[in-house]
Amino acid sequence: MIEFDIKDINQMHHLYRINLINSCSGYKSANLIGTKSKDDISNVAVFSSVTHLGSDPALLGFFLRPTTVIRNTYDNIKETGFFTLNHIHQHIIEDAHHTSAKYEASISEFDVTKLEEEYKDDFLAPFVKNCPLQLAMEYVEEYPIKANDTILLIGKIKKLYIKDGLLEKDGFINLSKGNVAAINGLDAYAVPSSNSRLEYQRPKMNLSNQ
Repeated sequence: MIEFDIKDINQMHHLYRINLINSCSGYKSANLIGTKSKDDISNVAVFSSVTHLGSDPALLGFFLRPTTVIRNTYDNIKETGFFTLNHIHQHIIEDAHHTSAKYEASISEFDVTKLEEEYKDDFLAPFVKNCPLQLAMEYVEEYPIKANDTILLIGKIKKLYIKDGLLEKDGFINLSKGNVAAINGLDAYAVPSSNSRLEYQRPKMNLSNQ
């Protein structure tokens, strides 16, 4: 196997190191976060750091890079308190990825891509139309990560919209049926085609007799 120690990593070209470390954690969720500014300008941006934090209450979090430069998503959430999470699917990958480009706050990514914004139930922030899974989120709190000046932002689920055919009898959302994408590193997208579900595991009994 190829090996790298911390000295090797620190001496790498920065782009090589970015690609290596971003991809070594494995496949990540691929989401578009929709927000709206106090000036009524919509924003949508791709994030690969959304993570489950708890089911009761229903909390999700995501990480933001340092706010030493303009972060429209973060600014809009802090101004309004609301945002949406929209799962990226196979047919919008290229447009979804383009939202990583750094546009000025006055420009909506919906206007420079084929992504369509939609509004549901008077929720302030825009959803991305036709995404198989859409979540209305409300800001709860945030935690600064001192090690690298990033921020963990936590939101609670206000409403959940699931495309027909994805929800199974036990509450499991089968994302593979919705052609939902995952991200490897910064720019590689994969669309899983199946799920292997296993039963809830309990400790094996009588191990001394095996």
